[in-house]
Amino acid sequence: MADSRDEAATSGGEPTRTFGWSYLFVHPDDDPRSDGNFADERAVLVEYLRDQRLTFELKCDGLNAEQLARRSVPPSTMSLLGLIRHLAEVERGWFRRTMAGQVAPQRYCSDDDPDGDFDGAVADPTVVDEAYRAWRAEVAFAEQFVSEAADLDVQGRQRDGNVIVLRRLLVHMIEEYARHNGHADLLRERIDGRVGQ
Repeated sequence: MADSRDEAATSGGEPTRTFGWSYLFVHPDDDPRSDGNFADERAVLVEYLRDQRLTFELKCDGLNAEQLARRSVPPSTMSLLGLIRHLAEVERGWFRRTMAGQVAPQRYCSDDDPDGDFDGAVADPTVVDEAYRAWRAEVAFAEQFVSEAADLDVQGRQRDGNVIVLRRLLVHMIEEYARHNGHADLLRERIDGRVGQ
């Protein structure tokens, strides 16, 4: 397969491409994600979630504020920046509030604006920087919580009072990122033609 990009644009101004390594986020030899050779259940869950987080970061890499805030198609408010903010909220809710029992108010969403994570994702470099800081801080907290947990049966309490164990939460988080990485694939391809792998 050719590695060269086809720089022509379609009549709608969207990027076009031919398939090849130049369109993937990273060459397979440089991929920072794991090879899938895990020792036990805990490692499987932790590393698959780590890989999903890395995949999401790769999909957002190298874009400016306008590109990150670019919405998909009306009436959707989805953007890569909105997803960064959304995933910061998700990490915060599950690991700080549910698992650690902290009082941790939502960063972007409220009763008045339940979609504040996406609604407030505007093309402003300060908004982008804050979103990345928030997401990375929540991921760091989650990773520390998991590494210090005695086992995968550690329990947290959800808003409705139901108990969730860490094992189930990690599976849920893998699913959450995988779903949003699919969204991010399409958003990124629309911006510059780069595709997932």
